[in-house]
Amino acid sequence: MLTFRKASDRGIARHGWLTSFHTFSFASYRNVNEQGFSDLLVINDDRVAAAKGFGQHPHRDMEIFSYVLEGALEHKDTLGTGSVIRPGDVQLMSAGSGVAHSEFNHSADEPVHFLQIWIVPNVVGATPRYQQQHFSAGQKRGRLQLIISPDGADGSLQVRQDARVYAGLFDGEENATLTLAADRYAYVHVARGRVELNGVQLNEGDGVRVRAEQALTLGNGADAEVLVFDLRPQELPQMP
Repeated sequence: MLTFRKASDRGIARHGWLTSFHTFSFASYRNVNEQGFSDLLVINDDRVAAAKGFGQHPHRDMEIFSYVLEGALEHKDTLGTGSVIRPGDVQLMSAGSGVAHSEFNHSADEPVHFLQIWIVPNVVGATPRYQQQHFSAGQKRGRLQLIISPDGADGSLQVRQDARVYAGLFDGEENATLTLAADRYAYVHVARGRVELNGVQLNEGDGVRVRAEQALTLGNGADAEVLVFDLRPQELPQMP
């Protein structure tokens, strides 16, 4: 069963320097029907003006990853990590027992467009850690590349949860199918462009809850970039 979440139905926050679309409830956007899905708590689609960003702020007991679509995002944290994240890069910060970080647009001239996504962990109070990996366009072209997993398989980043995240790029006749185990849920998010999922067209910002489906086929894309989450079969996030 596919349950669709149209981009136009998302929450939105406009702060001048920041435009943020919220797939699920976040900050001042509250929707009783959109409190996350399985272990997926937040998908924020953020556009940050040149030289602006989020000052240092704390997190704990959350798996937070950033996926840059355009521009460059500068990250600093209290673990001593400093990095610049560009398209193709995936950053995963496991907040664990507590960490503070800042995120700024690295450019003085151009905006940055990125997704920030939160996954509820399966353990609390763990040692904080930071991971970053680059996945080339070639690795994602016409296929679903594993970028996050519980065990770091195939060079993916290691998340503290029974969740797997795939990224794919699709144009024209390019297509890929992900086979799900019988007892799994999934969530599909179109980061940009448009694409068909099991024959149904999705546009930029659209999302789909997936239940009781064994195969997800993506194809007939137009400059599409897609994230697919393979998740535990539960309706709402729950802290361990």
